[in-house]
Amino acid sequence: MKPSTCALDPIPTNFFKEVSGVLIDNVLDIVNSSLDTGVFPDCLKTAVIKPLLKKNNLDPSSLENYRPISNLPFLSKILEKAVIMQLNEHLNKHAILDKFQSGFRTNHSTETALVKVVNDLRVNADRGHLSVLILLDLSAAFDTIDHNILKNRLSQWVGLSGSVLNWFESYLAGRKFFVSCGNYNSKTHDILYGVPQGSILGPLLFSIYMLPLGQIISGHNVSYHSYADDTQLYLSIAPDDPKSLDSLTQCLTCISEWMNSNFLKLNKEKTEILVIGNNGYNEAIRNK
Repeated sequence: MKPSTCALDPIPTNFFKEVSGVLIDNVLDIVNSSLDTGVFPDCLKTAVIKPLLKKNNLDPSSLENYRPISNLPFLSKILEKAVIMQLNEHLNKHAILDKFQSGFRTNHSTETALVKVVNDLRVNADRGHLSVLILLDLSAAFDTIDHNILKNRLSQWVGLSGSVLNWFESYLAGRKFFVSCGNYNSKTHDILYGVPQGSILGPLLFSIYMLPLGQIISGHNVSYHSYADDTQLYLSIAPDDPKSLDSLTQCLTCISEWMNSNFLKLNKEKTEILVIGNNGYNEAIRNK
């Protein structure tokens, strides 16, 4: 694990790792006690937010030029690491994760997503078909996750129950944060929505939250591939069948409705469409 240190850590992480041989039994007791009781310790739920400039040449007086970096106690990440290893084993054993989701998975990356989409587009072109590619973007997706809906996903879609499900409910509940800038700290505020930023489990929980989306898209015979909260929709259209574009329109409507009911918002300003194929066919699609 990366030796990142949080301001709430009692000792620096580098030193903690050096003396881990002495502390390992105590750490093991904490991890096992948490898993046995289904309770995530409250003292590990507070995040320290540090604002960092996105680029050194940006105006430091403008708040939009800062990126909030969330730091969690190192012990919380040890506990999360133990959980994610077991959760991933369960997800892989039962093939629960969306096979067209490349985000935050072993042997998957932005490269695998790119290769899959580009290959499909080239196959469509070889068949003499047009491809309509839509790049969907979500606004602050990780921050708007509803905890009750996520609990339902973990229960109904992943099959968790009992103390395991209670552990995840405890993990999400009662989280807090404060902003630290120089020698100054803000008041502590509650976090009521979203997966914990800067956590190990957060990205995987987001992927689980998004599981129904793949079924919605597939139900309209539209191809797709996702990386985290970015989803690419694409449809192959034969030159003599422009009406097949209607399925893509209907798919977008259903996606929008599903997003609204799950507290997610499409970022229309960053959502783009690309038509790939013969220029004459492209013009016909644009008119459509």
